[in-house]
Amino acid sequence: MNPAHPSQQALIVGGGIGGLAAALALSQVGRACAVFEQAAQFAEIGAGLQVSPNAMRRLHALGLASALAHVASFPSQLQVRSAASGAVVGSLPLGDAAVQRYGAPYATLHRADLHALLLAAVKATPTQLRTHCVFNQYSETPHSARVIANHVPHEGAFVLGADGVRSAVRQQLLGDGAPRVAGQVVYRALALQSALPEALRSTQITVWLGPAVHVVAYPVRGGALLNVAAIVHGRLTQSSIAQDSLVQDLLVQDLLAQDSLVQNSDNWDQSVHTSAVHAALRRMCTPLNDLIHALPQWQAWTVYDREPIANAHAMAQGRVALLGDAAHPMRPYLAQGAGMAIEDAVSLAQAIQGMGSVAANTIPAALQHYARSRWLRCAQVQRRAKRNGVLFHLPAPLSWARDAAIGCLGQRVLDVPWLYKG
Repeated sequence: MNPAHPSQQALIVGGGIGGLAAALALSQVGRACAVFEQAAQFAEIGAGLQVSPNAMRRLHALGLASALAHVASFPSQLQVRSAASGAVVGSLPLGDAAVQRYGAPYATLHRADLHALLLAAVKATPTQLRTHCVFNQYSETPHSARVIANHVPHEGAFVLGADGVRSAVRQQLLGDGAPRVAGQVVYRALALQSALPEALRSTQITVWLGPAVHVVAYPVRGGALLNVAAIVHGRLTQSSIAQDSLVQDLLVQDLLAQDSLVQNSDNWDQSVHTSAVHAALRRMCTPLNDLIHALPQWQAWTVYDREPIANAHAMAQGRVALLGDAAHPMRPYLAQGAGMAIEDAVSLAQAIQGMGSVAANTIPAALQHYARSRWLRCAQVQRRAKRNGVLFHLPAPLSWARDAAIGCLGQRVLDVPWLYKG
C-alpha cells in the first residue's frame, strides 16, 4: 500500500503521551498518521511519572532506549514507610534487579521529558502534526473514516480517540457521560535536589502510607529533580467529614476551599497554597514533614476515573477505537496510567500490522482484535489501582495488619509480576 495516501491514514485525536506513542508505533508498521491536538503546541504539563518494566520494554522496542537513558532516573529501590512514625515497613529492589526480573528497568521521568522524546521520534516520521485543532465529530463509512476538526474534514482509514479523561471521541462513541470524581486530590511539587538538605535527597522511590493520605517521592530528570506527590481524600463536604473518620483530622476549611478551586477548573496544574498540603500532613512524622515543608510550590489535580472496562466493545467499534485515559482512566495507585497507554499503542500497531491485507474492510476487524487484546488487562489494572488506594489509606488498626504483611512478605507483596511481565 501507499502509507502516505490520505485514505489510509490513522486519524489520532489527542497529542499526549498515548497519542504520540500510537503515532510512532503505527508509523513503524507502515501506517501514516495525522495527529490532531487542540492546544497551541504539542507539550505536556505535570510532573513526575513512573514507567514500570512492562511499558519500558515497549518504549525500547519503539527505538527509544538511548533517548530514555539520557532523561530518566532509575531508582535503586522502592521503600515503604509509615507516614505517622517514619518507620521503614518494607522494600523492593529495583535498578539492576528489575532488569534481571523483567528484561527492562523501572524508570521515573518528568512527564514533559517523555512527551518530548516521543514528539522528537514522531517528527522523524511522515506523521502530520496539527495544532489548534478542536475535534468536532467523526463519521465513518464501510470503507473510510473522517474526523472533523475546526469544522474541516480530514479523511482516513480509522479514528483513534487518545484525547484523555474527558474524551470527546468517547462521548460520541459511547455516550456515557463525564468521568466520575474519585474523591482524592493529588498535590504535586518538584525541587532541585541540589537545593534540598542532603537528608532529603533521594535516589529511590519512597512511599509514605498514612490514614486517608499517602505521599510518594522519587527522582526525575536523571536525578536532578525530586518529584513529590501527596494524595489525600478530597472533594470533601461537611456531611462526609462528619461521617468519615478517615478525614476528621484534616483541616476542613483549607481542604474544602482548595478542593473547590480544583473542581472549578479544567486545568489540573493549579498552583495551590501550601497550607492545604501542610494541613493534610500536619500530624505525620518529622522526616515527612521536613520534606513537605522544603517544597514551597505545589500544584493540585483532582482524580477522575471510570468503572473498569466491561468488554471489548467499550474500546473499539467499527472504525473507531479508544486508547489510554479515553478508554480506561484509572486512579494513580499503581502508577500505570501512562504505562497502559503505551501498551495500548503498541498493541494497536501490532493489530494493524497483522491484518494481512490492505483491504478497507479489514480495519474494523483489526480494531476489534486490538480491543479484545487489551480490555481485560486494562480492567484488571483499573481494579487493582482502586484496591491499592483503599489499602494505602487504611486507618489504624487495619493499617497495622497491612504493614505487618508488607514487613513479613516483602517482595511478594510489593512486586507485581503479572503486570510487569505482561
